[in-house]
Amino acid sequence: MSKRRVAIAFALFIAGNVSGQDLVPGAIASPPPEQVGAGATAEVERVIVTGSNIPTAEETGPNPVDTYRREDIQKLGVHNATDLLTKLPQEMGSTVNQNIANGGDGSVIPNLRGLLPKETLVLIDGKRAAIIGSGGGAGPGTAGVDINLIPFPMIDHIDILKDGASALYGSDAVAGVINIFLRHKFRGLEIGGSIGNTNLGSSNDAREVEAWMIAGTGDDKTDIVIIADAYDRAAIYTRDRNITSNAQVLNWGGGDFRSPNLPGLVGRPFTNPEAPLGFRLIPKLFFSANSPPPHSAPNVSTSPYYVNPLAVATYPDGDFFFYNFAALTPAIPAADRQSFYGSFTRDLRDKYLTVFADFKYTRSFFDAALAATPFAPDPFKQPNGDAFSSFGISVPIQNPFNPFTVADATLPDGTPVTTGVAFRGINDTAVRTFKTTFRDMLFDVGLRGQLGEFGNYFKNWNWESGFRYSRNDEETLGGGVVSKSGLRDALLDTDPATAFNPFLGILGRNTEAAISRVYITLHASGQFELPLGYFHLDGDLFNLPAGPVSFAAGVEYHGERWGNNPDPLNTSFNSIGATDFEASRVNRDVWTTYQEVRIPVTSPAWKFLGAYSLEFDIAEREEWYSQNSSATTILKAQHSQFDAQKPKFSVRWQPLDPNWIGALTLRGTYSEGFHAPTLPDLTPAGSEFFAPFPDFLRDPKGLTPPGSVRVIVRGNPLLNPEVAYEWSYGAVYSPKWINGLTLSADFWHIDLRSIASFVDLQFIIDFENSFPGLVSRDPTTGAITGILNPDLNLTRAVVEGVDYEAIYILDSSIFGRGDFGRFTFTLNGTYLSRFEFQASPFSKRIGLSGEFVSGFSFTGSLPHNRAFVSAFYDGPANTWLAGFDFGATVHYTGQYQDDNIDLIAFGSKPRKVREWTTLDLIASYKFNLPPAAAAEVPGLAKDGGKNVRMADGKEKNVLPVSTAEYKLCGWRAWLNATTLTLGMQNVFDSDPPFVAGSFENNYDESIADVRGRFWYVQLKKRF
Repeated sequence: MSKRRVAIAFALFIAGNVSGQDLVPGAIASPPPEQVGAGATAEVERVIVTGSNIPTAEETGPNPVDTYRREDIQKLGVHNATDLLTKLPQEMGSTVNQNIANGGDGSVIPNLRGLLPKETLVLIDGKRAAIIGSGGGAGPGTAGVDINLIPFPMIDHIDILKDGASALYGSDAVAGVINIFLRHKFRGLEIGGSIGNTNLGSSNDAREVEAWMIAGTGDDKTDIVIIADAYDRAAIYTRDRNITSNAQVLNWGGGDFRSPNLPGLVGRPFTNPEAPLGFRLIPKLFFSANSPPPHSAPNVSTSPYYVNPLAVATYPDGDFFFYNFAALTPAIPAADRQSFYGSFTRDLRDKYLTVFADFKYTRSFFDAALAATPFAPDPFKQPNGDAFSSFGISVPIQNPFNPFTVADATLPDGTPVTTGVAFRGINDTAVRTFKTTFRDMLFDVGLRGQLGEFGNYFKNWNWESGFRYSRNDEETLGGGVVSKSGLRDALLDTDPATAFNPFLGILGRNTEAAISRVYITLHASGQFELPLGYFHLDGDLFNLPAGPVSFAAGVEYHGERWGNNPDPLNTSFNSIGATDFEASRVNRDVWTTYQEVRIPVTSPAWKFLGAYSLEFDIAEREEWYSQNSSATTILKAQHSQFDAQKPKFSVRWQPLDPNWIGALTLRGTYSEGFHAPTLPDLTPAGSEFFAPFPDFLRDPKGLTPPGSVRVIVRGNPLLNPEVAYEWSYGAVYSPKWINGLTLSADFWHIDLRSIASFVDLQFIIDFENSFPGLVSRDPTTGAITGILNPDLNLTRAVVEGVDYEAIYILDSSIFGRGDFGRFTFTLNGTYLSRFEFQASPFSKRIGLSGEFVSGFSFTGSLPHNRAFVSAFYDGPANTWLAGFDFGATVHYTGQYQDDNIDLIAFGSKPRKVREWTTLDLIASYKFNLPPAAAAEVPGLAKDGGKNVRMADGKEKNVLPVSTAEYKLCGWRAWLNATTLTLGMQNVFDSDPPFVAGSFENNYDESIADVRGRFWYVQLKKRF
């Protein structure tokens, strides 16, 4: 046993610490409960909060935690999971969300601090859950839990721990933790629904609807909750907004990203001085459904049906030069989701033994689409396996639609061909479709209780033991993809009825027979399973003069089982228009022990000057990993093992009595982080794609001609874990003389080393000698023929910044003029001061903060400033305004540098991305109607008894009053406990800022969206 572990074990018997969480962020929150004074005797319930395994009653703990309740989420202007991530100030970098069509699968995966999404741990009720079945639609770095699969009606609250927590929760908790707590207690029935749309702004009709039902019952021993939810969203297309409608953005300060792969083009661009952009069909044929007469000219330069486009048009005129794929694709794809959740809790023995069980099932669907398949790479191959034509495809002279009679090349089997023929099936299939379905299941069962029945010493001891099974299945259908073998056969065919014609004009369409043999639908699936078992114990060991010594300890096992099953056409590397990749099978077993203590050093009762309250917290976690990967065509089956032992130290210090200047809490943490490679990181299975030269890659030796180069990307079963060294310090202050004001600021620092990630392709090429074997060149010409990009342990990233927050709750009754309601003002933001990345020991450290980053392991927007400010009004109690609240939230992202490295390299000027400010408004009213007075009935007293005239002439009530109670009927009953909400996002219909370096749609979908003005109405009724 190491010295560090001995120290922790010893501390279990001598110390403890109180840990807790911050005030709710903002606007948005209800005012915090009043603290119990030092001399009070009231017992405050202690609960486990995110950031510690020890129950606490403290309101402000040593860890920076933001809590968002359901009403807080709504007031933040959040309508779905994607909204939540784009509006959180701590969220930046390349986040995976439903704004992304090209490369997105409909999952929504957080990315705190701009580090990779895999560095943010997502918990559900404090426990791990399965990541998405594909292992990460955009690569292993994006592997994570899909929070879109947890509808908001199921959520009780969300904790966001803005600090490292590997010592508490294990791997992945490097950038922070998002802990989603589900609802386990509800009484009655709630039925609700909402509808929203973008049709009051510049976007076209793109409605969004959701409906839910919550039912709950129980008593002081039992709680049963059932929730059902359904959600549906229509698509917004790139043509709907000006910023996304064209891939040619020269006038915006960007480049021309239209595709050269379009019908009617022959000849590789930038290689023939006679036609620098290649030869096009003459306009009469180009803008038609026809093709040139077959075998009508020796070659393209002598054909009267082809022309240098610069001779008849001026660049960048329309689609005659390049194809604007943005005209047809969705900017935000259509999606839907259906969810069911059930929770059961039963106290079997007066809190000494409680049984619980939860079940959640969600199905979600994402209907993404890309431009019609570009016909590249060439389905015909050279003897070494590379594409025969470096641009476009090769078409045999024997093809009945080939307009040429003289070949410019000969295939290895002796077939004469015309090379460099570009084509895209714009009218054959219109678009490529990628329809993704997730089926996600989570099941919990366990026992928990208190140990007080064993004696007064154990009165604060608690235990819990349970089992969780979590599984995510992902299925993708890719339509409009081209089969290489089918295309080869159709190009070699000599029958015009069944042969494929790649010489059509832009309006042309192949025969149904040709289409059916060339275009196919791919089926791919992936599964991720996570079984988890655990035992937890916490309590007070004994009392020190300053307070109780408390501890938490536990053991845990979880397994990870991941596999993906690509279509056979993918595994044979035989498709065009989809990523070809091999099947993967990786599994892992993880055993864990953890312990934590808290140490009260001084007590508020002592009233020490400079040490009114001082507490320390020490935590440590040990994990042992064993993993196995299946064999591939490149590597045999692999096995690896490693372990980790990581500590965390926290301090909470109140130097002065709150009665003097108000409550001032100073806090700080130091922790060592740990991130095991994800299972997708470990797979040796490779995936194939083709990178174009010189459009996206450059050869510093100048030996590689324009065209596409084959790239193989694969994981690495021998990766080492990442390690991180993190610290934070800050203060929370509530001044005595301004009641209701709370200020906080926390500085944080992350030093992440041995980063497991892919390397930028251009970086590999630029430092070719430092990556032996990764770049292949033609032995004769020196041209690059292939690039291998395996997952590697890179060197280092250092990220740091400041989180700040201000909350002011103004109760109008303090002015002594009556109660006019309550006003809540909030500021919540993050300043990213430093983001430095060093990819290898032989490269320089690169500063990335305040920039849009493209091509490195960390990508996306990394602005210095992100924040929101809000103001809300809640009506006074006991009036008709009691159920009314109204407010506004302004979201702000500061300006930052665009991808200027690439802009300069491609001849454009450097530029800045402008700041983006949006305004959200929301108003809601809950009807709380007083009961109607009973109407007087002749012959009956107001109390319900019957009045009878006695012999003395006086009336007397002789009928007993009924004790039966009846629910109100009519409009009062239906209106009572009904809440109506009206909201509008992006009131001024502001376009997101243009980003020249963005992958698609000309803006960064991770921290902005293109919907524009979005209105919504929500109605819910509680019975």
